Amino acid sequence: MHAEQEAHFQTFVAARWTHLVRTAYLLTGDPHDAEDVTQSALAKAYRSWRRVSRMDSPEAYVRRMLVTCNSDRFRKRRVRERLTDAVPDTSVRDNAVAWADERSVLMDALAGLPARQRAVVVMRYWEDLSEAETADVLGCSPGTVKSQASKALAKLRAWPGMDQFATTTARTTTTRTTRTTTEERAALWTATATSK
Repeated sequence: MHAEQEAHFQTFVAARWTHLVRTAYLLTGDPHDAEDVTQSALAKAYRSWRRVSRMDSPEAYVRRMLVTCNSDRFRKRRVRERLTDAVPDTSVRDNAVAWADERSVLMDALAGLPARQRAVVVMRYWEDLSEAETADVLGCSPGTVKSQASKALAKLRAWPGMDQFATTTARTTTTRTTRTTTEERAALWTATATSK
């Protein structure tokens, strides 16, 4: 890779790392797996950066790589994860863990969705992609996106504790973390409430 392309790739990674890891976290449900999936996707993007950087939206292509790398993770491992009600004890709480704690109900609900429905919800309502863009990222038709979103939102609506998002979104806060949380809750609540 030429120095100019290397610099362009490094700039892309520096600008999009946090966003890509957050998307991967929503797909995986685990901060460590999210970083692994993001690194795998970026390693693949690096190998073909000359081609990827010429695309209309390199980020959309890397997002699709995230979904693929997440699926590959399960194909290779073939081990079912068992989610528990109790979070393991940790001695240090970093920002990623605090972020996850604030969204525990939402994350539990997302974890309860099948992988395809979870990917649709993340891309449509968290990443705010259109149905056509989501279909492109997931490699399916817009009709599949619509049906998977409908089924996923019905499951999320029925999930215990999801009704708290309706009351939480009205709260006004000043910190960026809480403001982001409130905006994200509002987006997902709006999605679940309007599709009834």
